[in-house]
Amino acid sequence: MMHAKQAALPRKKDGLLRRILINIRQYPVLYLMTIPVIAYFIIFKYIPMYGVVIAFKKFSPAKGILGSPWLGLDHFQAFFSDLYCFRVIRNTLLINLYGLIFGFPFPIIFALLLNEVRSNAFRRVTQTITYMPHFVSVVIICGLTKYFLKSDGLITGLLVNMFNLPKTNMLAVSAYFRTIYTTMNIWQGFGWGSIIYFAALTNVDPALIEAAAIDGANRYQRIVHVSLPAILPTIVTTLILRLGNIMSAGYEKIILLYSPGVYETADIISSYVYRRGLQNFDYSYAAAIDLFNSAVNIVFILLANSVSKSINKTSIW
Repeated sequence: MMHAKQAALPRKKDGLLRRILINIRQYPVLYLMTIPVIAYFIIFKYIPMYGVVIAFKKFSPAKGILGSPWLGLDHFQAFFSDLYCFRVIRNTLLINLYGLIFGFPFPIIFALLLNEVRSNAFRRVTQTITYMPHFVSVVIICGLTKYFLKSDGLITGLLVNMFNLPKTNMLAVSAYFRTIYTTMNIWQGFGWGSIIYFAALTNVDPALIEAAAIDGANRYQRIVHVSLPAILPTIVTTLILRLGNIMSAGYEKIILLYSPGVYETADIISSYVYRRGLQNFDYSYAAAIDLFNSAVNIVFILLANSVSKSINKTSIW
């Protein structure tokens, strides 16, 4: 019986199709559960990719995708010679780098600190409070930010008293926009982002922590030498995925927060695509810019995965 069962298991030397068929026979219910997910990605992600060809055409809704004349790379050439090309690329990179440098470590640090809390009741309350902003609508979050940062807002008043700043609408000052945007994202997402790291910390063997304590390691040393290395693969994986979005930013928040007066530091590729594509009805030009943005993101995620795989043998594929 054991030999027959082992023979039915898929082996590495079997072909891919054969291994899939063997798995389907063994776990039919699991594969049935994946059908809605697969259907979702095919219908809403892969089929619409055909529309990317409008980036190479002079698209007209009346003529349709097939009937629109072919332009080749004209839209890409126009974008790279556009007056605002360097500005939107620079702003996109800087806003994402701000989030990567200041926002990415925040959930990790919070999860490590939360793991050191011994009171379960206090930990649960803290987790609940920090998770709540994630479930608040983006419109409400941006509305609160605008309200607190207007010239007579609460946060503006505190900053004026603490740092002797001019009493003005903070969101109307270009120099403050990236800092405000990054801080808002950290506040909204650090609690929710800490879940994956806290879950990884729960799998750390308590014997390792006890052994480190017996060897004389204090709490800080136990975090650095036991807890942090235990979640390092999770950190690397999330970092690779984050680098894959280095040219993307939450355009909804940008559009809700920015104004023409702060375009110099706030206008990013996604918001520029929104204005050109939906407000100016230049669909082909906007599609070309967005395609360029996606291509750069793919390059970043491939490079990050390759570097991580070569350095510490951790990768997402």
